[in-house]
Amino acid sequence: MRLERFPEIAPYDEGMLDVGDGNHVHWSVAGNPDGKPALVVHGGPGSGSSPHARRVFDPEHYRIVQFDQRGCGRSTPHAGDPATDMAVNTTAHLVADMERLREHLGIDRWLLYGGSWGSTLILAYAETHPERVTEIVIAAVTTTRRSETAWLYEGVGRFFPEAHERFRAGVDGAPDLLGAYAARMAHPDPAVREKAAADWCAWEDAVLSGEGQGTPYSDRVDTAQLALVRICSHYFSQGAFLEEGALIRDAGRLAGIPGVLVHGRFDMGGPLHTAWELVKAWPDAELHVVEGAGHLGGDETRRLVMDALARFAKP
Repeated sequence: MRLERFPEIAPYDEGMLDVGDGNHVHWSVAGNPDGKPALVVHGGPGSGSSPHARRVFDPEHYRIVQFDQRGCGRSTPHAGDPATDMAVNTTAHLVADMERLREHLGIDRWLLYGGSWGSTLILAYAETHPERVTEIVIAAVTTTRRSETAWLYEGVGRFFPEAHERFRAGVDGAPDLLGAYAARMAHPDPAVREKAAADWCAWEDAVLSGEGQGTPYSDRVDTAQLALVRICSHYFSQGAFLEEGALIRDAGRLAGIPGVLVHGRFDMGGPLHTAWELVKAWPDAELHVVEGAGHLGGDETRRLVMDALARFAKP
C-alpha cells in the first residue's frame, strides 16, 4: 500500500482542442503512452487542472489525461473576462467536450478519476457513455442537486452564522443568493466582480475551516479565482443544468463499471448522505468512509484512492 504520491512528471503531449461555440479546451497527457488511459476530471467547477492530480497515478502503468474545462485554466475564452458567453458552458457541453477529447486522442475506453464537482461531471459522462468507461474513482462525492447546493450555501450556515451573514450581505441579502452572485460575476465593473469573488471565496473557506488546511480559496483573488467563482455561481444557480436527482436516479446505467467512492465522515460542504445514496443505486460501487476527514481529505483518503488506482492498473 503506497501512501506517498508519485514524483512530479511533465506532460509528453498537450494541445488545444476546438470544441465548438468559439471554445478551445486545453489538454495534456503524461505517463506511459502505452499505459492504461485515465482521465482526471477537475473540480470547481472552474478550478482548472493541477499537475499534482496526476501524482496519484503510477506513471509506468497509466496514460494520464488532463483537461481544463470550458472557461478556466488554459482553455479559452476565459470566464474571468465578463464578455465570455456562459450560455455555451453547461454540463451537457462539458460531457460532449470529454467525448470529443477521447476521440481526438484515439482512446477507446478510459478510467475516470476526480472529486467534488468532478464527481458530478464524471457521473454525467459515464451515464451518457457507459461503454467508454472502464472504472471510476471518486473522492468527495457530489451530484450537485439543488438540495446539495442549498445545503452548501444556506443550510451549513447554521454552523457558521457570522460568516454566512457576511456572505448574504455581499449581495444585499438577495433571496436568490446564487443567482445574485452569478449576476455580479458578470458585471462590467471589475470592482464589483472582485468584491463578489472575495465574498464567495471567504464563505467557501469558512465551510472548510474545520479541516485545518488553511484558506485555499481566499489566499488571493486573481483572474483564475474570478473564473472559478463565475463558473461556480453560473452552474450552482442553475442546478448544474441537470434534472434534480437524475444522476442518482440513473446510476443503474453504471452497472458493470467498478467504482470506488471515498468520502470523509465530516465533510461539511458535501455531506456523506449523497455518497450513501449513490452506492445503493450503483451495483458495482464500493464506498469507503474516512473517519475524521472532511471535504479535502487527507492521508487516508489519498491512500484509498491510490490503492484503487493500483488495483485498476492491473490487466
